[in-house]
Amino acid sequence: MSLKEITTEKGHHSPSPSTAESVKESQSVVDYELGGSKFSHGIEREAQGSSFLAYFNVVCVVAGTGALQLPYALAQGGWLGILILFLSWFFSTYSGVILIRCLYYDGQSRLNSYQEVAERAFGKIGGWIAFFFTAITLIGVPVLYVMLAGQNLHAVCKGTSAELTMPIWTIICACIVGVPYIFFKSLKEVGFTSLFGVLTTIITVLIVLGMSIKDSYDRDLSGAHHDPVIWPMFPIALSSITFSFGGNPIYPHVEAGMRNPHHWPRVIFGGLTTCVAIYFLCAIPGYYYYGSEVESPVYNSLPDSNPKLAAIIIITAHVLLAMPVLMTSFALDLEKIFKISTFHRSRWLEFTLRLIVRLVYIIVVTIIAVEVPSFGNIMALLGAFSNCTLIFIFPFIFYYKLTGFRNKPWYELIFGAIAIILGLVGLIFGSKSAIEGLMVEFGPGGSYSSS
Repeated sequence: MSLKEITTEKGHHSPSPSTAESVKESQSVVDYELGGSKFSHGIEREAQGSSFLAYFNVVCVVAGTGALQLPYALAQGGWLGILILFLSWFFSTYSGVILIRCLYYDGQSRLNSYQEVAERAFGKIGGWIAFFFTAITLIGVPVLYVMLAGQNLHAVCKGTSAELTMPIWTIICACIVGVPYIFFKSLKEVGFTSLFGVLTTIITVLIVLGMSIKDSYDRDLSGAHHDPVIWPMFPIALSSITFSFGGNPIYPHVEAGMRNPHHWPRVIFGGLTTCVAIYFLCAIPGYYYYGSEVESPVYNSLPDSNPKLAAIIIITAHVLLAMPVLMTSFALDLEKIFKISTFHRSRWLEFTLRLIVRLVYIIVVTIIAVEVPSFGNIMALLGAFSNCTLIFIFPFIFYYKLTGFRNKPWYELIFGAIAIILGLVGLIFGSKSAIEGLMVEFGPGGSYSSS
């Protein structure tokens, strides 16, 4: 569409020759389809990174400790979990494409975040609802991280002079994370941290693969029990697997850093395909060799050895490095909401309020990690309540609300309906199953019962 057509549609006059340069710049801001212009929807695309860098960022955002839960997720749902893993990959990829379409829904401007899409679709209430579900993730994931670090250090130091109880190690890990998190106003994730996170996941998956094969030769694991499908556990298996694809709130920022944003569909496809390939290498051998007895995280099923110790140490280092970045991003959102800045407050009041907000945040995270040290069920609850909503439900509802139904091909409507149904099943029944699992663990006779 030419600029003349655009301005005519809006009832504006054609530009005069004297304003040709300014009009040219305005056109580059408006027209997303034009390549090679300096600005596109307010973003200087020529200054952004390559599509490969965006692919790498997608892998860094998505591939993580969720892989350690996947063999246990198969134990929950049986071999049908392989199909669930495939469906989660397909619909996560599709919703990632749909979400970015929502950013450009009017063809004239670009929204900047997941919350802005929600607000544009359903007003302030929609924005706050999206923020609530995102906040659940940004509180829950640090809980998982500090819990995992505390459990790992407790296991490594058990039987040595450094042996401490798991709650004490959890608190120590929270204090280690708290120093950079509380006293640094902002903390941007550097490439090394992202690369380290991906490498630790890959190394751990390879250790699980190699050690499980070796263990099958050293011990007779042929009697491991497997189920084709456990229908009552389908929702919680879906929730656990969905946790491993939770990148939707970050994708608008990744796409904004692309020089060629029209490459986004292939970037999200390539990134999530790489992640699911890593996941298959962990999920299938873990469940095949250890069956229904597989633990979460999966390396707890491995025999004691130096490779297992190495996996525990590098994963612990990864979560301790990732936590300050993750928590700071949410803290900055809270500070924006409460107007905690030197623009609105004096320097000392701004520092004091920021310190209070961040202290409360990390204390809440630590208390939950100490009092509810259930890695598997907490991850399943997060996947059910938050990720099923943010991945399977919201993007399609926002898309249809912003762009309509009648202009969509039939197969797109069917895919969207299936995604929403899967999301609702995971949200309702997955949350119910995860909560019941927590009640069993902490009830009389449970793993964490005080009786």
